[in-house]
Amino acid sequence: MPLDRFGRNIQYLRVSLTDKCNLRCVYCMPEDIVFRPNAELMQDDELVLLLRLFAELGFSKFRLTGGEPTIRANIVEIVRELRQMEGVRQIAMTTNGVLLGHLAQPLKEAGLDRVNISIDTLDPTKFRRITRWGKLDDVWNGILASEEAGLTPLKLNAVVVRGFNDDDVPSLAELTINRPWQFRFIEMMPFADVADFAQQQIVTDVEIRQIIEDALGPMELVDNGRLDGEARLYRLPGAQGTIGLISSVTEPFCASCNRARLTADGVLRLCLLKDKEVDLLTPLRQGATLEDLKQVILDGIWQKPWGHELGSNVIPLTRVMSQIGG
Repeated sequence: MPLDRFGRNIQYLRVSLTDKCNLRCVYCMPEDIVFRPNAELMQDDELVLLLRLFAELGFSKFRLTGGEPTIRANIVEIVRELRQMEGVRQIAMTTNGVLLGHLAQPLKEAGLDRVNISIDTLDPTKFRRITRWGKLDDVWNGILASEEAGLTPLKLNAVVVRGFNDDDVPSLAELTINRPWQFRFIEMMPFADVADFAQQQIVTDVEIRQIIEDALGPMELVDNGRLDGEARLYRLPGAQGTIGLISSVTEPFCASCNRARLTADGVLRLCLLKDKEVDLLTPLRQGATLEDLKQVILDGIWQKPWGHELGSNVIPLTRVMSQIGG
């Protein structure tokens, strides 16, 4: 099992399948963003080979991200290939849900376990404003199709942006009352071209909790505050589901971090909020042996940073969120 120099067991890989997206969310990317040419990104055979190496090294949990992973050609086949690799215990996906209306069932049959779906508001007009291009109905249909296909437990995500959807928090939290869903509210994180916007518009964990409790009553802490992945869980009185708060900026959880990221251009990114990276695609294309590549991965994991330094105003500058995969 790969270890970093702080003794953390790194066995969770978040894999960006593409830097491209069919939306342009205000907190994620500029509307006029220019994407990388396909030739600079991992091709199917390169992606599958690298995933197999990570599985052989002891990575057991995989999350497929983007950009938007469902727009990747052959997405169902990629999931099927990953499912068949020895040692792979869990395959999840973070998606905007737009295409899940017709992809949820094929993805489940291929071996996908569950999905996290982004939905930042239940107001169709505001949804269009936040995503710039999206239709709320498409996402809602994707949520229902995912639940019907068994891609559960279903988790929904909202990045809370001051002046855009902070007043939508109660209606989103309310979804957990009559449905066994987990709704996760995420502090907006600063990256590159959208860093200034993120820092100005952040709504903190404390503020989000206050907004929910002012509208819906006191929440009960679940599991004594033990993190579920990145989220600290709460439950509204009598609710079937739970509310998760992800406080990457104000209450970081770096000590328990067990993840690394593989970007769409074949780079191992060691921390979401730090720019240190290790190129894997270049040596692969230059003919490096599989054992050499494994050693590059292990050496990179060993150098994983302890955590971010946002408190010291160290902002990741080399990529926006869509180029990392969240």
